[in-house]
Amino acid sequence: MNNMFSKAAIWVVIALVLFTVFKQFDDRGLAGGATPIPYSDFLDEVKAKRIKEATIEDRTIIATTSDGKKIKATVTNLDRGLIGDLVNNDVKFDVKQPEPPSFLSQVFISWFPMLLLIGVWVFFMRQMQGGGKGGAFSFGKSKARMLDENSNAVTFADVAGCDEAKEEVQELVDFLRDPTKFQKLGGRIPRGVLMVGPPGTGKTLLARAIAGEAKVPFFTISGSDFVEMFVGVGASRVRDMFENAKKHSPCIIFIDEIDAVGRHRGAGMGGGNDEREQTLNQLLVEMDGFEANAGVIVIAATNRADVLDKALLRPGRFDRQVVVGLPDIRGREQILYVHMRKVPIAPDVKADVLARGTPGFSGADLANLVNEAALFAARRSKRLVEMQDFEDAKDKIVMGPERKSAVMREEERRNTAFHESGHAVVAKLLPKADPVHKVTIMPRGFALGLTWQLPEHDRVNMYKDKMLEEIAILFAGRIAEEIFMHQMSTGASNDFERATKLARAMVTRYGMSETLGTMVYEDAEQDNYFGRMSAKTVSEATQQKVDQEIRSILDQQYALSRRLLEENKAKVELMANTLLDWETIDADQINDIMEGREPRPPKAGVPVKKPTDSGGGVAPTATAPA
Repeated sequence: MNNMFSKAAIWVVIALVLFTVFKQFDDRGLAGGATPIPYSDFLDEVKAKRIKEATIEDRTIIATTSDGKKIKATVTNLDRGLIGDLVNNDVKFDVKQPEPPSFLSQVFISWFPMLLLIGVWVFFMRQMQGGGKGGAFSFGKSKARMLDENSNAVTFADVAGCDEAKEEVQELVDFLRDPTKFQKLGGRIPRGVLMVGPPGTGKTLLARAIAGEAKVPFFTISGSDFVEMFVGVGASRVRDMFENAKKHSPCIIFIDEIDAVGRHRGAGMGGGNDEREQTLNQLLVEMDGFEANAGVIVIAATNRADVLDKALLRPGRFDRQVVVGLPDIRGREQILYVHMRKVPIAPDVKADVLARGTPGFSGADLANLVNEAALFAARRSKRLVEMQDFEDAKDKIVMGPERKSAVMREEERRNTAFHESGHAVVAKLLPKADPVHKVTIMPRGFALGLTWQLPEHDRVNMYKDKMLEEIAILFAGRIAEEIFMHQMSTGASNDFERATKLARAMVTRYGMSETLGTMVYEDAEQDNYFGRMSAKTVSEATQQKVDQEIRSILDQQYALSRRLLEENKAKVELMANTLLDWETIDADQINDIMEGREPRPPKAGVPVKKPTDSGGGVAPTATAPA
């Protein structure tokens, strides 16, 4: 309301100023209501003795006729005989000199255009700078938003999946509640805590939970809010932010995406005087300078800690780094429980099964999963969110939305069915492969079909025998096309790319080649100024041996995959025919096929897709091993 009132007041002032300026040029003061006539007609009226009185002012004649009407005439050059005509015809007249404008009016009229330009400039500069709250020249004011202890209801109960990170920051809460507990033993709480982790893992939520548990004010700002087009504005905002924080201490300052302002100094094109580096220098001084910031704890979040300046990470500034990584299977289950409290859940929903089927999901991904499941249930007019809704939501997130409008010819559907059946059968036959969760030939995203494997537990390390089996599974799709369709398609291009990349990493980076031994033949990708590059540090002769070893691994796994498919043709054909009938089969149906039984029908509530026979384009298929 205050902002709207101030804007209305500004427009009122502008209107009054314009009215005053235009009034200065208004010549209707004496001539109000007078009818203009030609000067010759005015002389005729005088000679006819119909003019009662007249007033002459600056070549303008305002006269009153004998019948009370007002007339106005203008003479270019003053007629010297006019005075005699007025006297001879008994006209009362008066001559007035125009009043000169006052000094203030002259100054105002002269300076008004300049003042108007300055006002327009200030207005547009406020728009570019975000319109500071403190007035037209408040660019240097902090944009940090404060949540007091009453408006921040987030606690550690709302944060799940990062137990180690919560333990790391628990002593911050204890310090903010009772600082003397640490100070009497000579201990000093860290001034800054840097939270590092992938996007969506809950770094911001954890910072808010610290403030909510400690019941202290919480200032939040983004790193990009410091950087502006004028040098010195960001540094001024840093000073203002810490001054406000000291007034509310003990408190927490949270800087999100600090890498926007905390990058290595001197690494860019601006030298040491650009705006970002000035802001970083001020931040370094405020965190650990001559002035003590007692009771002010700075928490920052980033997923690119490697690009931060070393001075920002030294003791005394960001003393502690808290890694907020992707949750494990138990953490995902706890996160699902947190988000499921907000939606009505059916009794058949099992959070542990969903946690097992979502490896690599962050907290934000799991929140999106629950939301998508609720949307699926709403579309189906359900009162509770069921397990089938969660499965459909998971398929949509991982594999993409169903392309129900995609039209495929029967030959392409059969080719896709055998391709995906080849992946699934070889994955079931190999001992170290992850269990096959689902196979579908329903087009999703850019894929015509997918084979989805789910791990039984979270994967920490990759092992040689498992990596070799993954290469064999990737080759199985193309081999099934050759054996059963007697043709090759472009659908295996992504499979070959992933298999080659995996084999190359085994030889050049992981030391898994008996011939070449435990030596790194290709450095990891490194950042340079223009992008990413991969450094080669081997000779041509050695590179040829590397290529031969990669070729040997690929050929061996190709032969293994082909042998398994040749020995299990009946299972591949049965699975392909089942896919052509139902388009999607689950783990129970896959187990029936591998044990030589007729697959059980789809579960109740799962729609059965009927094939369509129409022309269509070709899109690459894909397999999705975990």
